Amino acid sequence: MTTLASCSQFDIISAARTLQWIAEPALAISKMKQAVKPSGVLVVLDYNHTSNEWEPDPPDEFRLFYNAFLAWRCTNRWDNEMADHLPDLFRSAGLVEVQSQVQDEVVERGGPDFAERAALWSEVIENVGGQLSIAGFCTKRQLEEARECYDSWAKTALVKQTLAMRAVTGIVP
Repeated sequence: MTTLASCSQFDIISAARTLQWIAEPALAISKMKQAVKPSGVLVVLDYNHTSNEWEPDPPDEFRLFYNAFLAWRCTNRWDNEMADHLPDLFRSAGLVEVQSQVQDEVVERGGPDFAERAALWSEVIENVGGQLSIAGFCTKRQLEEARECYDSWAKTALVKQTLAMRAVTGIVP
């Protein structure tokens, strides 16, 4: 039986917002590369969580959550600077003509989807907050405070959110 990874049958393989959740991204890149034909392209789009920015600065309660989120990710061996590390991972996997392009996700007050996109971090608190609490990175009360403060701040004071993201491409020789 032949697996897709050994077929080298695809012209393009892509992954978006995925490698940041994998403890061994180099292995994932290697497997994706194996599935690409010679002269084919590997494309990965991912975040650099340590470079995200908010204008003005978010409330301290949210910052406490965000720092706990980053620490929790580290303990799971998930790279908070994946976007910045992708070019070297691509080169180490033997990809050539590696290029990185800024693809930041920017949302500004007044934009048509501002409220929906600004609500992202409320969703993150909701979806992963329990895991952070169980792991001891913050209390349930701190999560509640973070969400309440963030929601209020996002509705009234948030002007701009920039989620640092890069698109990295490489060619299989």
